[in-house]
Amino acid sequence: AMAASRVDVEEIRGQLEDCLSKLGFEVYPLKVGWYNSLLPPSLRLAYPDDSLAMVVLSTPSMFEQAFLPFLEERGCQGLSDPIDQCVKHCVTSAVSQCFPGQEVDVRYDYELLPSRKPKFLAQTAAHVSGAAFYYQQSDVRDQPWAEKKIFGVCVHPRFGGWFAIRALLVFGGVMVGSEMEQPVPPDCVPSREGRIQLLEAFNFHWQDWRYRDIIRPVQTYSQKQKDYFSTLPAKRFDLLKTWGLMPRENVPPEPTSDTQSQVNGHG
Repeated sequence: AMAASRVDVEEIRGQLEDCLSKLGFEVYPLKVGWYNSLLPPSLRLAYPDDSLAMVVLSTPSMFEQAFLPFLEERGCQGLSDPIDQCVKHCVTSAVSQCFPGQEVDVRYDYELLPSRKPKFLAQTAAHVSGAAFYYQQSDVRDQPWAEKKIFGVCVHPRFGGWFAIRALLVFGGVMVGSEMEQPVPPDCVPSREGRIQLLEAFNFHWQDWRYRDIIRPVQTYSQKQKDYFSTLPAKRFDLLKTWGLMPRENVPPEPTSDTQSQVNGHG
């Protein structure tokens, strides 16, 4: 295994960011050991503690900068979720461009193992990388929820809840030493009241998206993106058709069509 110096971590992160930031993604490095130390053995990654990993988030601009162009250029196959297809395309292209011939284990937020467990716990990864604070039931003292299972949620210091954790890249051959210090994610909802408000909004009113505005975000989803995500997954293909974006299998692209100007005029 290569021993990586601090410089290499920044260099690896920088290379990925060069490919991905213009598409509306962010990249945060972490050590596998930080992640594994918070999880039971059954959920840990089978890599040494000093292995380097990167967590990839999508920001509000991913929809316009990556997703709509992806549909326009490539279209999507009608079987799996179009956003998932786009993220996979962006991340795999970046990895093969930045690290040709290198072993990079890429795991996506939507993938499950045969055991039905997720391939990685996205919120834990985001928290230990310092990207976003993972607020959980245990972060509220004197809980108002007796015996209820309350799901946790991550808050990004700049985007609040207007972002998503998309992938974890594990560089099995890259070892980092103690010079890589674990960052503390910004605690942007420090008060008990705020945390209760956040967790209740996320658990009981997630459809109205109020939880996403728990802090004032620097950017939210465009109206077009909101329309897309508020549409039931089964109906999203129909919505894309009304935007002039067809799944590729059904319709060959017409060079004369004006979908280009129609789509770019939005957002």
